[in-house]
Amino acid sequence: MFELVYQDWLRKQIVEEKSPRRRELLLGGLGHGTVDFLRNIWFPAIGSLDHLYPEYEVRDFNNGYRYLDLAYMPGGSKGCIEIHGYRSHARDVEVSRFKDLCMKQALLVLDDWYFLPIAYLSIRDDPGMCKQLVLSFVGKFLSIDTPCELSWAEAETLRFGRRLLRAFEARELAAHLHLSQNRTRIVLRSLVNKKLLIVASGQQRYRTYRLRNVL
Repeated sequence: MFELVYQDWLRKQIVEEKSPRRRELLLGGLGHGTVDFLRNIWFPAIGSLDHLYPEYEVRDFNNGYRYLDLAYMPGGSKGCIEIHGYRSHARDVEVSRFKDLCMKQALLVLDDWYFLPIAYLSIRDDPGMCKQLVLSFVGKFLSIDTPCELSWAEAETLRFGRRLLRAFEARELAAHLHLSQNRTRIVLRSLVNKKLLIVASGQQRYRTYRLRNVL
């Protein structure tokens, strides 16, 4: 599944790119760390490669060009994901390279980018933590107004759905809220009636739910 989605996604990026510099980078293929991140972390957590742009081109203060491993830009928002390789010791990183990495991050932050650095070793050794970081990162780009008349359980259900970014079962929410499944289903029905949640699967007996306005 991933390989087909990945190939279609990369092909579309190349076809639609107008910058010869970025097109050349894309034609050369993405870095091993970036592909592993997409295959093992992003795609399993999010379920798509929508709004992601590899080798995204940005300008710096010196009117030069810099390239981001991955830009995540839903609705015009700006998020940068950088996959960092491993060196045995910080002194093994050339001084000029170290300075450039710091400058790159500083420029992105000053230009209102959200920045998420991921160590390549974490992709291999801590995939679960990386997935949680990705879910939290993407959650920053989802805006959900929480009406003041909602109960604490209803408001927390919306926050739970925003962080999760996928359909979820009543038992998952019950464990998160520390409520019985019967009480949790009452909360879910209330949010469905208020048109803040929709039923993702199930007809006679609802099985999963998701936010109405998830990207």
